[in-house]
Amino acid sequence: MKRRIQQLSHTLMLGLCIGIGSSCTPKLGNTIVEDNMMFAQLQLRVAFDEIDYARTNESPESREKREKNCWGELTNPRNSEPDGSLHLVPSKDWTSGFFPGELWYIYEYTQNNFWKKKAQQHTDMLEQEKMNGKTHDMGFKMYCSYGNGYRLTQDERYKEILLQSARTLATRFKPAAGIIRSWDHNKNKWQCPVIIDNMMNLELLFWATRESGDSTYYNIAVNHARTTLKNHFRPDYSCYHVIDYDTITGNVLKKNTHQGLSHESAWSRGQAWALYGYTMCYRETKLPEFLQQAQKVEEYLFNHPHMPADLVPYWDFDAPNIPNEPRDASAASVIASALYELSLYDTENAEKYQKQADRIIENLAKNYRSDMGQNNGFLLLHSTGTKPSNTEVDVPIVYADYYFIEALIRKDKLEKTGKLF
Repeated sequence: MKRRIQQLSHTLMLGLCIGIGSSCTPKLGNTIVEDNMMFAQLQLRVAFDEIDYARTNESPESREKREKNCWGELTNPRNSEPDGSLHLVPSKDWTSGFFPGELWYIYEYTQNNFWKKKAQQHTDMLEQEKMNGKTHDMGFKMYCSYGNGYRLTQDERYKEILLQSARTLATRFKPAAGIIRSWDHNKNKWQCPVIIDNMMNLELLFWATRESGDSTYYNIAVNHARTTLKNHFRPDYSCYHVIDYDTITGNVLKKNTHQGLSHESAWSRGQAWALYGYTMCYRETKLPEFLQQAQKVEEYLFNHPHMPADLVPYWDFDAPNIPNEPRDASAASVIASALYELSLYDTENAEKYQKQADRIIENLAKNYRSDMGQNNGFLLLHSTGTKPSNTEVDVPIVYADYYFIEALIRKDKLEKTGKLF
């Protein structure tokens, strides 16, 4: 209780003067971007205190489990648990790069070196992952953190870490199947599983070709995107979560959905990854097939009878008890960020996409935002990780915050310059 009172007092003080060694900033802003970026700064300052507390007070059971599995030290936040405690993860966790990514975005927006130093601190915790070839999540971990850092600082060390990360990710490519293997677990269930989430990791490979001049990375990314387009999608342009491949013949063995309701249901965050992934692939390749896929996924999402009026999806579009089902604010954040970018490439529908994204952001800010100083410094409530296993259901999750901030940054850039990149 004493710690909570101190924390809230600290937060109120920050509301008066958040700058470190700078003049006091004004109250929460007049525009939705200003308001939420100021709110994010206040919440992330709370998060630093909560991270320190969680590290210092890690349970013996958690420490023993980490050491037994050689997971390394705790790094960055992943979610709040239902009991309100903060869940920190080691660098190997697929979500470890989102928190430093948030900090880089705050630095980009404020140009305050306090945030740059914090971003560097939380990014540097992840360097060892550049050699971790046991995961496909190199983009989530390293591009969200080091990628944003390199974009903003041109730090040559970051560049080398990212190039090594791309080399490591490329080792998971299976040429006969034309895909990057996603998971190594559940070998009794799948021979070579590929998840729709993997589309998000291709951005690192496109970047690596630009920076190195080696087209190998580009070719791997395009092959993966094309194979995914061919095999992951149903005729209505909804997508499966997991496709299992025979790596010798390239044949599809199974079509499954692991985190959604059922194999034939439309898991909301999977649809969001698809929209974002193919929009990004069009940016990097200008191949019309990728733009068309993004357009078709958008049509599926916004014409679905179970898309709520506030455009924050239920955790699965086919969940049986809609409207009494958990929402997924993380899916909404990803969709909004993707729509702002898609508006650049489909000019005929640009106004529609921007209005949809604006509506999502407005509703997230109005009805899904944390109370100031609460929820371990997370920004958004009501995300859902994996409902079938009752994991991270209706809780704050870090990637919801990351894509929320990214969407705000994109909205701000579009309105001020008409550009994102």
